[in-house]
Amino acid sequence: MAAPGSELERLVGIMQRLRAEGGCPWDREQDLRSLRPYLTEEAFEVLDEMDRVSDGGPWRPLCEELGDLLFQIVFHAQLAAELGEFTMADVCAAISDKITSRHPHVFGTEQVKGAEQVLSNWAKLKADERKKKTGRAGSVLDGVPTAAPSLLRAERLTEKASRLGFDWPDLAGVRGKLDEELRELDEAIASGGRDAIEHELGDVLFSLANLARFVKTPAEDALRMASRRFVTRFQYIEARLNEEDVPFGGATLEHMERHWQGAKAQEKLLPPPAHLPRASVATLRLPVPDVAAQRAFWDLVASWLGWTPTGAPDGTAAYTGAGLGLVFTPGTRASPPSSGVTLTLEAPSPAAVARLKDLLQAQHPHSIVSGPEEGLRFQDPAGLTWEYTPPSV
Repeated sequence: MAAPGSELERLVGIMQRLRAEGGCPWDREQDLRSLRPYLTEEAFEVLDEMDRVSDGGPWRPLCEELGDLLFQIVFHAQLAAELGEFTMADVCAAISDKITSRHPHVFGTEQVKGAEQVLSNWAKLKADERKKKTGRAGSVLDGVPTAAPSLLRAERLTEKASRLGFDWPDLAGVRGKLDEELRELDEAIASGGRDAIEHELGDVLFSLANLARFVKTPAEDALRMASRRFVTRFQYIEARLNEEDVPFGGATLEHMERHWQGAKAQEKLLPPPAHLPRASVATLRLPVPDVAAQRAFWDLVASWLGWTPTGAPDGTAAYTGAGLGLVFTPGTRASPPSSGVTLTLEAPSPAAVARLKDLLQAQHPHSIVSGPEEGLRFQDPAGLTWEYTPPSV
């Protein structure tokens, strides 16, 4: 395994080559402003992979996304180096010096009693650093980006304020404050004043972010996962309505609510994700004539199965889940559909089979073929036949 330093030097060299005369025209055209959306995008892709790992997915895709994010940092450092401002070595040195100075209990002789004292000392050290740079300590709230997602920013602001002792003594106080803000929101809604409603709604959301900090469940993460659940449940409703031949927009709220409750009931029947050891994953490689079409289909199906897209060489598509690694490569199948070959996947429960059928019916109805009783048989764009069956009793 190569040393991190040598690989970082290699990456910096690649970046220099891309920006040099005769390098990549696109890379040579970029500046700080044009790179902003890519930095944001890569950060969110890292978050997506962190969520998948938390759900039991493999770690390798997270490694790749972290690499993409690191490349953005190297890119920005190269732009600065070209202007004589700083280099990637300066970036590494600055963060190393900062982390060392802010951990005197590790790299010095200071003693701490726990994580809370570490955070308190961190705030004091940052204030000292600001005073040396600017001549004043500034605010403890400095450093929370104004462009950060609002829920995340609210949570970080309350966290930083707490380091000076400005905090509720216990969870009951935080919960009581939320009740107070909800009552004030009700009053604003009753008044009909738009500005008052916006004001009080903001206070409610801010109180929720503070509550999230107290229960150690980041509000931004909780809302992101709730959005994922909403998408899955609503797609379940759409599949049911499509199965019932209900015209678009023709379902009553009560009708859709019944299916919503059905989607929630199915979620409870699915087992929690299992973190499988790497050695337990067997890989099935299948040649297909059109990898792009195969990927478009399986990106959806894999997510419905709870599988995770994994890193694979360009021109292929790969997924991991339920102890199986599935890789589609360019080529001609040795066994056409007419040969009667069917690939069987074991579902965790009959409810999982029903859910996949509903989702395929909504998104890829032509993929479904006649299946076994209690099971589901479908074909992917390559003509491969798959059977999804509940476990044998």
